[in-house]
Amino acid sequence: MNLVWFAENPGLSILSLLLLAFTLLLLSKWIRYIPNNRVGVVEKLISGKGSVKSGLIAMGGEAGFQPQLLRGGWHLLTPFQYRIHKLPLVIIPQGKIGYVFARDGKDLPPSQALASNAHGADFQDLLSFIQGGGEKGPQRQVLREGMYAINLAQFVVLTEDQLYYLPLDRSELETFQKMSAIISERAGWRPVIIRGADDAVGIVTVHDGPSLASGEIIALTVGEDTKQVSSYHNNFQDADKFLVAGGRRGRQYQVLVEGTYYINRLFATVELIPKTVVEVGTVGVVVSYTGEIGADISGQEYRHGELVAKGSRGVWSEPLLPGKYAFNTYAGKVLMVPTTNFILKWSKGEVGSHKFDENLAEVSLITKDAFEPSLPLSVVVHIDYRKAPLVIQRFGDIKKLVEQTLDPMVSAYFKNIGQTRTLIQLIQDRSNIQEQSGTQMKEKFAQYNLELQEVLIGTPTSGAPGGQIEQILVQLRSRQIADEQVETYGRQQSAAVKERELREAEARAKQQTLLTESAIGIEVQSNTGKAEYAKAQQQAAQIQTLAGAEAEKVRLMGEGEAKRIKVMAEAQAEQAARVGIAQAMAIEEQVRAYGGPQFQLVQQVMSRFAEAIEKSQVDVVPKIHMGGGAQGGGSLIESLLGLLLSEKAGQLAGVTTGTPPNPEAEALKAVMRQNLMK
Repeated sequence: MNLVWFAENPGLSILSLLLLAFTLLLLSKWIRYIPNNRVGVVEKLISGKGSVKSGLIAMGGEAGFQPQLLRGGWHLLTPFQYRIHKLPLVIIPQGKIGYVFARDGKDLPPSQALASNAHGADFQDLLSFIQGGGEKGPQRQVLREGMYAINLAQFVVLTEDQLYYLPLDRSELETFQKMSAIISERAGWRPVIIRGADDAVGIVTVHDGPSLASGEIIALTVGEDTKQVSSYHNNFQDADKFLVAGGRRGRQYQVLVEGTYYINRLFATVELIPKTVVEVGTVGVVVSYTGEIGADISGQEYRHGELVAKGSRGVWSEPLLPGKYAFNTYAGKVLMVPTTNFILKWSKGEVGSHKFDENLAEVSLITKDAFEPSLPLSVVVHIDYRKAPLVIQRFGDIKKLVEQTLDPMVSAYFKNIGQTRTLIQLIQDRSNIQEQSGTQMKEKFAQYNLELQEVLIGTPTSGAPGGQIEQILVQLRSRQIADEQVETYGRQQSAAVKERELREAEARAKQQTLLTESAIGIEVQSNTGKAEYAKAQQQAAQIQTLAGAEAEKVRLMGEGEAKRIKVMAEAQAEQAARVGIAQAMAIEEQVRAYGGPQFQLVQQVMSRFAEAIEKSQVDVVPKIHMGGGAQGGGSLIESLLGLLLSEKAGQLAGVTTGTPPNPEAEALKAVMRQNLMK
């Protein structure tokens, strides 16, 4: 056929066209095409089994929505018996979560919020879902990223970007929008991601399942006895396993740490809280709100509360040491107790780093002399980390300990000290009071499981400028200034003396060259003298040695000569003796011949005298004549001889006044004259 034929036969052409259109219509009702990116939801319009009596899906071939889907391609169907709803495939993007709402299934129990999928439901197999006991309503199981061929007449899939469903009633849309809003509010379109840099833990609150028992505030960890918590419910990602294992509705004791978790936010919400960090220099004392009531392990002597083992309800006897902990702060409280020294300042306006003393002020005193000063002080305290639970059990926290116990105790102690001393004593004896208080208060602090390290006392004040205390301090300062001035004047006097010494030293330094040269000259001379002295000592020693040798030589020679002389002398003596004897005999004979020994002596004297005159060549006849006396003068020689021999000659001659002349004397004179004449 062509257009020309239709033009030549117009009646037949209209009939053919109508026939062709009917044929095409019949084929369209019989043969259906489903694109590959869509599914066909089959709605059966005519059935010999009648309509669906309960539910939405016709499980027995009744008229209604059929459980089977038509996938991509051509499908042959009975005309006018089926209606095909072409709907898109469900697509869950990467990193997103899809939520499923079932229109048909078993009714939910009153205590159940979400439909159970314990049978292992497959949302793409509607027949197995219904036959397996699938429940209607929002499902516990979620859809992960991917593409799903789901019967959208039975299931409504909610995603962040699109709502996948076959509209049946306008009121449904409002229900699904509210459901989407709840999911968005809980950030449920994305998995729970806890990053390592966040230093956070996830606190899980379950919104489905049995309620907690009376008196419980938090659900215990499921499977805690087997220590394999993750094998039960994969960290709350498998809701049905969690509930089957005994999980309870409410806030959970188990926490989530770093990782990614695909959790149904309609089933459980997750709150991120910071990890519990116990800094270096502190310990964390745990006060647990959950667990079994444990036995007291504090001992019989401790009467201020009970301590329990780790995991029991109460104050744990073991503190948390420095580190990071995934601690559920809804299940308990961690109180930080400093283990390093911390300072408590009783001074208004000054607060330590721990802020335990922010409500402390100066201690008001009344002194012995009725002054009312305010005493600022500081106390250094240390807490043994092993005793930290005892302190917390007894006082609740450190701040209460400071305000309710330490403040009254310390204030009362120093009030008592102030009443025993005057104001000046309080100021001047501060060091002694500080040392004494440190010793005495250590015992008091030890009673509260504290270690007192040191007590530091400040200067008392009156609290108002210009008060009596300030006046006394001004007087004391004036007195001290006067003492310092006296000291200053003394120092200045010493400085003047030092200055004079300095000037002398400078003057001496200027003359140092001359002093050095003179000192060197003195040293040179001293060294020269020492050298000469040493040389003289050497020469003396040499001379002494030579003299000794010479003396020894002389001694030896002298001894020889002495011996020789002795021999010769002995010989000569013997000769002289013999000659003398001969002479003596001759003299004796001569003496006898001359008339006696006196005459002989005179003769010898005169003989020697004559020899002397001869040798000296003295004139015998004098050129000068000396005279005197009544009898006339004589010669010089005669006078001298007369004077020389006056005594002897007088004695020999016997010449005395009034004595007659001696004949022997006269004879002697004659002999002398003869010898002189010769």
